[in-house]
Amino acid sequence: MADDAVEVVLFTDGACSGNPGPGGWAYILRHPGSGKESRDSGNEPVSTNNRMELTAAVRGLSKLKRPTRVELVTDSVYVGTGISDWLPKWKLQGWKRKDGGKLVPIKNEDLWRELDRLVTEHSIRFTHVAGHAGHAENEACDKMAVAAYQPLLKKG
Repeated sequence: MADDAVEVVLFTDGACSGNPGPGGWAYILRHPGSGKESRDSGNEPVSTNNRMELTAAVRGLSKLKRPTRVELVTDSVYVGTGISDWLPKWKLQGWKRKDGGKLVPIKNEDLWRELDRLVTEHSIRFTHVAGHAGHAENEACDKMAVAAYQPLLKKG
C-alpha cells in the first residue's frame, strides 16, 4: 500500500469449537477520522477455524461502499500470508496449490475468490497481531466470534 493514510481499520477473528465444528466469525470496522464503528458476527454449524477467519475478513471488507484504504488487523497468519503470498500463485495455477509436486484444489476456494475480488477493489495493508495477547480489538472480536457459535453448541 502506498503512503496514503489508512481510511478504515478492520479487525477480524474467527473461532471454532472443534476443527471442524461449530464456528463463529466477527469483525470491527472503524473509521479513525470520525470514530464511527460497526461490528458484526455470525456462525456456521460446521466449519473450520481458517474458514471462519476468512469469512470475517470477507464480511468486513464487503461492508465498504467504495474503494478504500484499509488496514486489516488479524491474528490469522493464514489470511495475511494468503493475501500477500499465496493468492497470486494460486491464480496463476488455476486456483490450485502444489502438494507433493502435484497441483491440487485449494481449500476454501469460494472465500479466497471473494477475498481476492475485495482485495483488488480496495488497498489493503495487513497487520498481524498475536492472538489472545491482550490486543483490545482482537480480544473483542474473539469474544464476539465465540459468542456467535455458542447457540449452535446447545442444539447439538
